[in-house]
Amino acid sequence: MTLRLLLVRHGLSSFNKDFRIQGRNDLSTLTKEGQLQAIKAGKFLSELPITNVYSSPLQRAVETTKGILEQRTKKLKAIYTNDLLEIDLEPWSGLTKDEVKSKFPEEYLTWQKNPKELVIRRKNGDEFHPIKELMSQADKFLKKLLKDHPTTNDQNILIVGHNAILRCILLNLLGDPKQGFRRIQIDNASISIMNIKSNNTTPYQAQLECLNNTTHLDQKVPRKKQNTRLILVRHGETNWNLEGRFQGQIDIPLNNNGKQQALAAESFLKDIPIDKAFSSSMSRPQETGAIILNSHPDIKLELKNDLVEIGHGLWEGKLESEIKKEWPNLLKQWKESPETVQMPEGERIQDVSKRSIKCWEDICKKLTPEQTALVVAHDAVNKTILCHLLGLSEANIWMIKQSNGGITVLDIKQEENEMNIVTCLNITSHLGGVIDQTATGAL
Repeated sequence: MTLRLLLVRHGLSSFNKDFRIQGRNDLSTLTKEGQLQAIKAGKFLSELPITNVYSSPLQRAVETTKGILEQRTKKLKAIYTNDLLEIDLEPWSGLTKDEVKSKFPEEYLTWQKNPKELVIRRKNGDEFHPIKELMSQADKFLKKLLKDHPTTNDQNILIVGHNAILRCILLNLLGDPKQGFRRIQIDNASISIMNIKSNNTTPYQAQLECLNNTTHLDQKVPRKKQNTRLILVRHGETNWNLEGRFQGQIDIPLNNNGKQQALAAESFLKDIPIDKAFSSSMSRPQETGAIILNSHPDIKLELKNDLVEIGHGLWEGKLESEIKKEWPNLLKQWKESPETVQMPEGERIQDVSKRSIKCWEDICKKLTPEQTALVVAHDAVNKTILCHLLGLSEANIWMIKQSNGGITVLDIKQEENEMNIVTCLNITSHLGGVIDQTATGAL
């Protein structure tokens, strides 16, 4: 059973358009573009059953919620809660970013580099920590939500809020990774999906299925800025993915559905400039990459041995039911604490992480800020790279979903003290529908 949270940021507001700090004030409203974004998000979600709706009471969120719900044949009533209010930035509200930078230079620098440590003085002289207070607010919201909606039932919950509070909800569920606030992006009217399941060892297990999906809007992925961009793709489906067999380093090719997934990824990426392309040296990512590059015929696929899938050793070629008979305790350990497992005659997840992150960093060094590169690899490889970028450890690989044919967009820092940004994660809309429908496979 899965409790699925659908997190939507409000549409473009008047303050967004003017690059003004909004915070908790209620002075901005949706622009015409923002209203249209809300309608598009509503149409995108219209076929998905939703049991409950929660929204911030600030008018830009209320307008977005109404725009979304008006697209549904079965009417739903939203619950407006102060637990979804945006971050409190009282003295900054209404100012442009340049004005904040000029009037509060030290605080603004902290906000950009280490927002969790930001301290702001209110007009009455009181000091407060905006991000720390917002994380507590997110925790309060989630505790009530999980109490009211136990994970014993399949439910889709729509949550409409703001940039900072939605980030804090996601980061809370991911265990509050270090510097996490600056590692992710949440665009206007974007949709992020978090799955929450019951767990035998902890109250629940959270998994980020999708982050910052904007495919329902005018631009498939957020506009590239002055950063190097990497597009990370997991290979298409194989018969062993479909059967739930552990593939590891056995070189299983794509099946017909996997080829169709690669073609869908090609169509999705055909209008996005790609300057270089890299792939695991195994056949399934190579074939996926070659199909994607049909729309970029001048780009050659460079093979990387360090991007090959985790070596499962004696588990390779086996179904989970077969592994459970011979290694029941080790399989349980792999599901609960993957970082503690040495695969029988295979690799540890730390081994995969070390080689994949080094390879990823070597690729980044080859790119200029103007360039975009395609990287095609595997489930475990992609997960270890993403855990690294999100400030998580190898112990957290189950928190990240990577679907066959799924597309992730990463924007790379230009300065040492900046954070790499996970701009979008595991977009699967090109494969059909809002929710990932690809084979679960085995890892």
